[in-house]
Amino acid sequence: MRIFLAPMEGVIDHHFRTIYSDIGGVDICVSEFMRVNDLPISEKALLRDCPELNRTGLSTSPNGTPVRVQLLGSNPETLAESAVIAAALGASAIDLNFGCPAKTVNNSKGGAVLLKSPTLVSDIVSSVRAAVPNQTPVTAKIRLGFEERNLYLENAHAITDAGANELCVHARSKADGYKPPAYWKCIAEIVDAINIPVVANGEIWNIKDWQQCKAESGCNDFMLGRGLVACPDLALQIKAHNNQNDYQPLVWSDILNLLNRFYYDTKDAYPLRFLGNRVKQWLFYLQMHYPEATPFFEQIKRYKQPHEFASILGADLSH
Repeated sequence: MRIFLAPMEGVIDHHFRTIYSDIGGVDICVSEFMRVNDLPISEKALLRDCPELNRTGLSTSPNGTPVRVQLLGSNPETLAESAVIAAALGASAIDLNFGCPAKTVNNSKGGAVLLKSPTLVSDIVSSVRAAVPNQTPVTAKIRLGFEERNLYLENAHAITDAGANELCVHARSKADGYKPPAYWKCIAEIVDAINIPVVANGEIWNIKDWQQCKAESGCNDFMLGRGLVACPDLALQIKAHNNQNDYQPLVWSDILNLLNRFYYDTKDAYPLRFLGNRVKQWLFYLQMHYPEATPFFEQIKRYKQPHEFASILGADLSH
């Protein structure tokens, strides 16, 4: 069983990928999507958004967890050119985004709107597959549809027949957004229909959800997004349960140590006026699993100065 860290735009950047790789349980990370329009993405942009890339081998987090580069767009030629650049920089795989539900992305012919055209999806996958070296996997992520939960089998076949090595399925349509439930039984139809590995994604918040997703989807691999952000050791909990091992989940003091580290890692990456914003964002999700996060968030949400963060996080991080 493999567990993937989902590419949540604006949330899971390389700082997050490093911390979650160190927590453990995550086998593969996927970068936030990089938008490709009428020109291929530059090497500079790739290295900025996915600094794990290098020219010495596969891209990994500092502790060795593979990091895939996700590209988003509708132009097969420039996506293929961008994939070549990413592969040359050492991308462990090229992932193609056909699942983003954001209106601005869909209005510019990217993400889930492409699911309305399985032919274009096929053209994109086949162009990228033909352009990158055989040893570089090409993967894709889809939703179950755009306005309706339809065409998912057509898109799955299009992606498989175009040469993709793996498919991740978010078990909702674009119109469903992130509202429960996730339609895991639809993933089972895809698993039965194609002959490449399928990764199940959507609405896995705890071990019970994972068990139900596994039973309904028939998948052995899973991608965790919001559930893992809210419960940082969820992947470890799932693996321990799957292997029938004892495991003691992280407690709030452990989470405070992670927040401390995250603040230290990110405080110099953004202008001073945005100081601590990523910590506050993470706390918003942590409230879903840790009741202690709510009063902590209420206290910290108005902080803007280094000494304020240093005082509440319990360490002098102001220098």
